[in-house]
This record gives sequence, structure tokens and C-alpha cells, in this order.
Amino acid sequence: MYKLIKIDGGVCAADGFYADGVSAGLKPEKAKDMAFIYSESMCAIASTFTTNKMAAAPIKHFKRKGEFETNFVLINSKNANAMTGEAGIKDIDEILATLPENVSNAVMSSTGVIGVRVPKEKLIAGAKLFDLSKREPNAAAEAIMTTDTFSKQIAYKVELEDGSSFHIGAMAKGAGMINPAMATMLCFITTDAAVSKDEMQKHLNKNVEVTFNAASVDGDTSTNDTVMLLSNAKSGSYNSAAFDEALYNIMRFLAREMVRDGEGATKLVTYEVSGAKDDKEAEIVAKALSNSLLVKTALYGEDPNWGRIASTVGASGAEAYEEKLSISFNDVCVYKQGELYFDAEMEKKASEVMKLSEFTIYCDLGIADGAFTAFGCDLGYEYVKINADYRT
Repeated sequence: MYKLIKIDGGVCAADGFYADGVSAGLKPEKAKDMAFIYSESMCAIASTFTTNKMAAAPIKHFKRKGEFETNFVLINSKNANAMTGEAGIKDIDEILATLPENVSNAVMSSTGVIGVRVPKEKLIAGAKLFDLSKREPNAAAEAIMTTDTFSKQIAYKVELEDGSSFHIGAMAKGAGMINPAMATMLCFITTDAAVSKDEMQKHLNKNVEVTFNAASVDGDTSTNDTVMLLSNAKSGSYNSAAFDEALYNIMRFLAREMVRDGEGATKLVTYEVSGAKDDKEAEIVAKALSNSLLVKTALYGEDPNWGRIASTVGASGAEAYEEKLSISFNDVCVYKQGELYFDAEMEKKASEVMKLSEFTIYCDLGIADGAFTAFGCDLGYEYVKINADYRT
């Protein structure tokens, strides 16, 4: 048995980790735009990245390193360093070469505007402001934000039956260009659990599929999507089941917070699809619903237009039948296996559900036992405003 206890501290909750955020002048008005995560000892690192073929320079730089350990992650916002070719990778090498001597095998992660070389001089000067003895997780989480309206952090202490314990904490950013294809998003997870790289990668790959890959704001896959999981093993403690559950809770929370903070979003909607031929078919339906512009705009208008949901299910490519499908808004069933429940009373009840800031749409395909849950949000005028002048 084990116990998961939610604690403060974000990426600094685990023993031996430090973080802070500073202003390097990339954002206006001296807003924080550059962060670091530092460990006193070397860390095993697991990772997963965007499926976009135009992956950004930091991702290419990371992958060229092969098998390695690190004790430092440098993160900047406002500039993605994407579509910058070999020059963008060289820029990273030049920036990392200026870091303190106790930094080893540093890696970099970036988010922001695509197609612009990073301002090396500003980043090099910004890194000189770092104090590696600082534990300021709030400042670090703030520094990596772009169009986010709030920072995203979470941490757990995991107590095991033998009296030992370990910690795992994280920070993330993301509000736009979020699509279930390794859902611009960044996530950094730190732990002092004595877990191997292979074990970490296994847990990460498993959980990313039902968390970040199940989240959609706008259906666009960024060039920079990154999840890094680092362990310095300082606790000497580990339990596979406990670690997996804590990691899942952290990643699910952050994925939902990104959708909640979706650019211009007013609603966080969970799509629970069940009764599919298999889990993969359920995933196809759930992601089709979370990405549908017609569904998203109906959510924004608080219109319980269940026909758009049925149409999306039918167009998804998954096996589906009109006479087997059931649709509910929370506990309000509007259509069940060919029988229409959507009278004036039910429409009123469904409309009340859609006025909520968070609710669930259930779709039972009535075929077999396949199930999948996805997360989405509405789409309104503010999204267009934000992205019409993103570079300014």
C-alpha cells in the first residue's frame, strides 16, 4: 500500500531540485521569460516530443545527444527557435556553453513565435542572472508562459508502506496549439524517486496517451511540444505502481488545466466515449468530438445541439450505428438507442448543463467495451483575436 499526498513546490518539491525565472528582455515590461531547472546531482531523463515533422531546434538538439544524463534544463518563452535550421541548433550550443561550470550536459526548451532566430545575446545575459541555489517554482512556471492566463503546477509526496517516501512535481505551459498528437505545450516533471530511465520512459509513454494526447484546444500540433521527466534518485525510494499513479495524476491534472486555459475558452468539457468496438475506436470518436469546430462553437453558444455530436460520431470513421448510440450531457440523456428524448423539458435541462464551466458529454456506442476519455474546450471570438495578432 502507499499514500499520495498533494503538496506545494512544483518542480522544486523533489529533493535536490532548484528552479527560478528571470526576465531576459524577450517579453515586454520586464516580465519573466526565461527559467531553469537544476539538480544537485545528475538525472536520468525520459522524454516525449511533438509529432510535427517541423520539430523545433531544441528538440533536434536534444535527440542528437543520444543516451545521456543531465542536471540542467534551460527554458525560454516568446521565441520557439523553430524553422531556424542548423543555425538554430548552433545557437543553442553557443547559449549552453556560457552556463556555469557545475552545469553538465544541459538541454534547452523553447516556446513562442516560429521562424525567428533566438536573440542569443539576451538569453546569454539572462542566464547570468540565474542563482542555482534558488527554489522559486512559481517564478519558473510564470516565465515559461506565453498566452497562458495562469501558471500550471502540481506536486505529490508518495509515502510507501515501508516508511520510505519520494516526491514528484511538475510545471507546464499551454493554452493554444494544443492537439492530441503529443499535445504550443511544454511540461517538465522532476522526481527524487530511484527509478531507472527505462522505467521512467515506460511510465511516461503509457500516461501521455491518456493525458496530454487526449487534450485538444484547437486541433493544431505545435513544433515544440515537449515533456521531460527527470530523476536524480536522491530519495533512494521507488514503487512502480505508486510512481505510475502519481505520474498519471500529475499529467492528467496539467492536461486538463491546459484545456481549461485554452485561448479564449470558457468551458472545460470531458468527452467520455464507451461501448466502442475497442479502445482505439473509442479514442477516434473522443478525439473527433474534442476537435470538432461545430461542437466547439455549440459549446461556446451553450447550445445543446446534440445532432452535431451524433454527426461527428458518425463521421469519425469508427464503427457506429444510429440505433445503438446514446448521448448525455452530464446526467441528462437526450438520445438513447434510436429513441429521441430531446423534448422541451430535456432541452432546458441540457441547456442548464451547458451553462456550467465544466461538464461531461457521454457517448455510448452500444457495440462492445471499448472506452476512451478526451478533454476539450469551446471556441469563441477571443481565440480569433489572440491568434490574429499573436506576433504583436
